[in-house]
Amino acid sequence: MNAGSPSRAVPGEFVDALRDGGSFLLSSHAHPDGDAIGSEVALARILRSIGRSAAIWNIDPAPAAYAGVIGSTAIHVGSAPPPGFPDRFDFAVPLECPQLDRTGLEHALGRLPILNMDHHLGNRLYGVANWVDTEAPAVAEMVLHLARALDAPVDAATANALYLGLSTDTGSFRFSNATPRAFDAAAELVRLGARPERIAGWLYESRPPGAVRLLGEVLGTLELHCNGRIASVRLELDMFERAGAAATDSEGLIDYPRSIRGVEAVALFRERAEGDIKVSLRSRGTVDVGAIASRRGGGGHRNAAGCLIDTGAHASAVIAEIEVEVEAVAQRHPRAEASEDAA
Repeated sequence: MNAGSPSRAVPGEFVDALRDGGSFLLSSHAHPDGDAIGSEVALARILRSIGRSAAIWNIDPAPAAYAGVIGSTAIHVGSAPPPGFPDRFDFAVPLECPQLDRTGLEHALGRLPILNMDHHLGNRLYGVANWVDTEAPAVAEMVLHLARALDAPVDAATANALYLGLSTDTGSFRFSNATPRAFDAAAELVRLGARPERIAGWLYESRPPGAVRLLGEVLGTLELHCNGRIASVRLELDMFERAGAAATDSEGLIDYPRSIRGVEAVALFRERAEGDIKVSLRSRGTVDVGAIASRRGGGGHRNAAGCLIDTGAHASAVIAEIEVEVEAVAQRHPRAEASEDAA
C-alpha cells in the first residue's frame, strides 16, 4: 500500500517482504515510548517464531518501567550500528515514525530497503512498502493483525509486549483512541496470556525514587495560562542531577499537568544536552496541537505531538511564542467537555 488512507488489512507487499526476507532490523522513534518498545519486542518475537532473524536498534534507551516486557530481548542502543550492519540485514522496519528522521538513525537506516509501519497522520510514505493505518489505536494493534497475516503464534510474552503498547498509547484506555478496535485487541491479548495487572504494576507502581523526585522538580515549574486552559512545565538538565534521576525517568511527566481540572492543552519544554529544546504537546478534544508541531518541523497526532526548537540566545522568548500558539488554538474552540479526552 503506497497511499495514506487508513487500512486495517495488511498490504500484500508488506506481508510478502516479511515472508521473503531473512533478516530484519527494527527501530522506532527517539525516546521510545510504550508503543514503540512493545511493538518492537513483539514484532521481533513474531518474526523469530516464523524462522526469520530480527534485531532492534534504537538511538535512546527504553524507560526502566518497560524492563519486564523487554525481558531477554536484546535492544542495541546508541548511534553506533549493531554488528554486521548493513550487510546482515535485508530490510529496516521503522515502527511508529511518520518520517525516517524521527528515529535519529535515518542516515544509517536509509542504507537498507524500508518497510514503513505507522498510524500517524502525515506519514511521508518513505518505504519500499508502506502500511499506514491512521485509525489504529496503536502500532501494537497493527502488529497483532500482522501476526495473523503471517500465521505466526502469539505467546504470552508477545501478548504482554503488545498490551504494553496498546495500554500506553491509549492512556490506559482513557483517551479518544480507546475505540472498539482497542478494546477488541485488548480482549484478544488477554486471552492470549497478557497480564494487565502485571503491566500496570510495572508502569505505575515501580518508579525509582529519582523519578518521583524529578516529578517534584518539574511540577515546581508549573504555569497556567488562558484562564486555566493551558498548562506548561519545564524540564531542565540540572533537574536530573538534583533528583538523582536517569534520562528515561522523564517518561509520563506530561500527564500530571494534563490531569488538572479545566486544562485542555499542555506544553512540556525539555532542555537537551544537544543545545535545543524538545517540545511535547498534549491536548483534549478539538484542540489541534499536531498542527503546531507540524509547522515547526515536528509531527504527531491532533492531541499528542512534539517538535524540536533551537534555543539560541532567546530560549524564554521561544518558549513564550509556543505558549501563545497553544493559547490561540485553544481560544478558537469552545471549552472541551469534562468527559472528553484524547490521546
